[in-house]
Amino acid sequence: MIQKNKAHQASFRDPSGYVFKDGDTLRRCIQPIYFKQYRQLKSSGFFEQLIKKGLLIPHEETTVSEEEIVITPEQIPFITQPYEWSFEQYKHAALLTLQIHKYALSKGFILKDASVYNVTFHWGKPIFLDTLSFDIYEEGTPWRAYKQFIMHFFGPLVLAKYHGTEVFKMMQTHIDGIPVKLIASLLPRKSKWNSTLFTNIHLLAKMEQKHSEDYEVKTRVAKLSKKSQQNILENLFDFIKNLKLNETTEWGNYYTKTNYDASAFDKKKQMVHTWVTALAPQRLVDIGGNDGTFARTVLKDVSHVMVSDIDSAAVEQNYLESRRNGETNMVPFVCDVLQPAPGIGFNNTERDSLINRLKEYAPDVTLALALIHHITLSGNVPFEKSAEFFASFSKYLILEFPKRGDSWVDSLLKRKREFIHHFDFYNVENFEQGYTAYFDVHKKETVPGTNRILYLLKRK
Repeated sequence: MIQKNKAHQASFRDPSGYVFKDGDTLRRCIQPIYFKQYRQLKSSGFFEQLIKKGLLIPHEETTVSEEEIVITPEQIPFITQPYEWSFEQYKHAALLTLQIHKYALSKGFILKDASVYNVTFHWGKPIFLDTLSFDIYEEGTPWRAYKQFIMHFFGPLVLAKYHGTEVFKMMQTHIDGIPVKLIASLLPRKSKWNSTLFTNIHLLAKMEQKHSEDYEVKTRVAKLSKKSQQNILENLFDFIKNLKLNETTEWGNYYTKTNYDASAFDKKKQMVHTWVTALAPQRLVDIGGNDGTFARTVLKDVSHVMVSDIDSAAVEQNYLESRRNGETNMVPFVCDVLQPAPGIGFNNTERDSLINRLKEYAPDVTLALALIHHITLSGNVPFEKSAEFFASFSKYLILEFPKRGDSWVDSLLKRKREFIHHFDFYNVENFEQGYTAYFDVHKKETVPGTNRILYLLKRK
């Protein structure tokens, strides 16, 4: 029998079961309290249909006994968190959750848990992870996860519409969802004139305030017909589907304004492709990869590719292009390399930090193209510190170093004004000294027609 103290740090809240690591394999243990629901969901073909539709992560039974049932889900190489998604990614995750609940209702079940952390991106699209988030529907009962859906999905999306995708980072400090009262307070007054926003946010916040501590009790015993519940779901689905984000950024069209010509750009792509494919990697991460242009040069040669960027618009562009092209092995996500996502939740371990996830992902190759000057000159990070960062998860590192004289380096230095000479250390010699503390230089080649050097580094 599996000991529950072996449960994954993110899996201690649900009495129905828990996730645990068996060597390198993630498995889920189902407790007897959930046997009835699990067996009914299985025998009805509900799980099978959700998996066929690509909505639920596939799983197979590993062991079955009177004390526990262990299932093994399809393994996901890398879990992205909601505060690392672009607007369309977050939106698609919300629509997936509503779609699953609508289907569950039609089959006599409900989605009892609408946490945003039950969704991640796998094979190019959102996928639901928690097999135990379903229960048997009882006629007349409301959707118990409705408020959770508002706090985890609807509220953050609406706030992003008005304030931009930076609001998704609020989920780092609100692991149980952004409070409805806070959501309502951050929306403009005019939002009250929208019936969907008024009903699902402003009225909900007002009811919470009025009923205070007994609000949850009142909502649990309320009666709601299945038809009324379906109408609420349809209204939320249509509203979210039509949500648009009006947000422009400096880097969304980064590669339309490079500081070198098309020939140099193509040569750089050829160099990256040649160097990467020679290493025959299975996993690659491109840090600061913008819209995925350079990662796409090796996409057919690498089984799984992660592309991050600080700019949500660039990540969105990459995500939508991946969907259009059917690039299922590409996973875009938002990352500020100067402030990567921390561990959050109880004991700071419920949701793992980006660094720990990258270490576990263990990419064979990391790309860091046109990034080091931003880390060093904008972030004031010494070379040895950024080298330590990359070495913590990278076996091979392909890094582009723009030299002094590169127009973008010159622009960043000019912004330092009277402190410009504090950055006299920014040169090739000091870069190599800092990075060879952690890496050996395997290749070093100037990108023709540019003031940039491409390095192939191997961790010591």
